Amino acid sequence: MTKTTIAATVLSAAIAQAGNFTAYDFGAFKMHVYNSGDVMGDASFIVEGKSELVVLEVPLFQENAKEFDAYVAKLQKPIVASITDYHEGAVKDSKLYVAEGMKSFLVGPIYGGMMKGFQKQWAGKLVILPDVSKATEVKFGETVTLAGISFRFEKGAATDFPAAGICIGGKVYLTHWAPAKEHPSALQISSMAAVDAEIAAAKSSLASGAELFVGSHGGSTTKEAVTFKIEYLNALKRLAAESKDAKELTAKIRKAYPNLAGESNLENLAAALKK
Repeated sequence: MTKTTIAATVLSAAIAQAGNFTAYDFGAFKMHVYNSGDVMGDASFIVEGKSELVVLEVPLFQENAKEFDAYVAKLQKPIVASITDYHEGAVKDSKLYVAEGMKSFLVGPIYGGMMKGFQKQWAGKLVILPDVSKATEVKFGETVTLAGISFRFEKGAATDFPAAGICIGGKVYLTHWAPAKEHPSALQISSMAAVDAEIAAAKSSLASGAELFVGSHGGSTTKEAVTFKIEYLNALKRLAAESKDAKELTAKIRKAYPNLAGESNLENLAAALKK
């Protein structure tokens, strides 16, 4: 696996975005990771086969979409499929794939309501969303071949959106949140049940044999970060059981992991686990 990075900057009247692309070459295909720099820390992906492209988690903001589309154009290959796993965006004319159950979830009260809120909050700044009723659902455990590359859909974390962990070409594993050596957000770990669900999902991703682990938030990382995540979450379970309240848990996590990135997440994380 070889890696190259290209930086790009886009300024918006509403938000400043500093996007960058990182390309990973696996021989049979390339994975291009776009860290948008948007206010939600979203990431998008381009899987480049020999003569065709597949895009995943395409950008939601218009400025990011322009940047993403300009990069795609330089690859000079057609997009034959788009995959929406956790994040909707403008998929244009390519065939759209989603995990089973996502067609109804994307327009339902939870996700659909969230998107309506975003459209109100960032009026005129978001892309036009596709008609998901026309999407093709892929059952968990099934594999589709697109642009000559395999995409195996597995169940994601049980407490997350009903979307998938996707193993791409046997080399890349996509989840909602990229594994990271940092304290997680309470948006990701919102309960003790979520701790167990994330541990199970992380173990499943390691079992895939993938070399690169990517997330719709957080971009890309290696299996060392997955191993750390499992160890950290197991420690979190133990510390939570030993703590009488969120304040004590915060102190114990901080002591166990001094100087770990993401310390601003600690109080909310502890509160979520001791509510």
